[in-house]
Amino acid sequence: MQMNSNQMRSSAADGAGFSASPELPPLTRQTALFLDFDGTLVDIAPEPELVSVPTGLVDLLDALSRQLDGAVAIVSGRELADLDRYLSPLKLPTAGEHGAIHRHAGGRIEQLAALPLQDIQRVAQALAAEHAGLRVEIKSAAVALHYRHAPQLRELCLLTMAEAAKRTPGVELIKGKFVFEVKPAATSKGSAISAFMAQAPFASRVAVFAGDDTTDESGFAVIRALGGSGIKVGPGETLADLRCPSPAAFRDWLKTSLQGSA
Repeated sequence: MQMNSNQMRSSAADGAGFSASPELPPLTRQTALFLDFDGTLVDIAPEPELVSVPTGLVDLLDALSRQLDGAVAIVSGRELADLDRYLSPLKLPTAGEHGAIHRHAGGRIEQLAALPLQDIQRVAQALAAEHAGLRVEIKSAAVALHYRHAPQLRELCLLTMAEAAKRTPGVELIKGKFVFEVKPAATSKGSAISAFMAQAPFASRVAVFAGDDTTDESGFAVIRALGGSGIKVGPGETLADLRCPSPAAFRDWLKTSLQGSA
């Protein structure tokens, strides 16, 4: 099922009162499962390092990976080491930093050459030093400016990061939940999913991707092109054809899918 433009506008207008899809697609042994982390597998936290991994989530992902013969991958904006720490001892195939770093199913790690982000970092840190509530996150291939605790500064943050991005070749500005991030233009969650789907054990399977943020839309676009299913967790305009109301509900569906496919 695909959403047309009218359905997409309706989804955006629904806001917090949207209706979840009556049924999510069952996982089968032919599924390739791609999962965002924050806001999808775990609840959004006030600060990135304060996220709480629910009891049993790591065991659930491990069981799903075994059930799907390894065709389960994490596709996130977080750094790879960050994701590994939260999901230890698991080391699933993972695309971190919106695909800038990629751990393939065999364990091989591929990382995009670093771009000169010093100006982005300097500008973001200078703005954060002037305004309480702003926070700068420096990643290996990106710089993120969080304004969750100062939402009134959204436009100032956007203008500052956009102008800095224009001065830096090879980058793009993306907008997430209370964050503006400058990352390599050559990568996205969509390109990461495409790369996974070209290799075993993901190739020739039916792709399913779940995410919650605007940064996941590139992934949903690729999923649609592949004939798979996108699952939007929470409200908001989206290309995804299916919805789930919350990370807790999504985790419950994963548990049910595991039990149903056992």
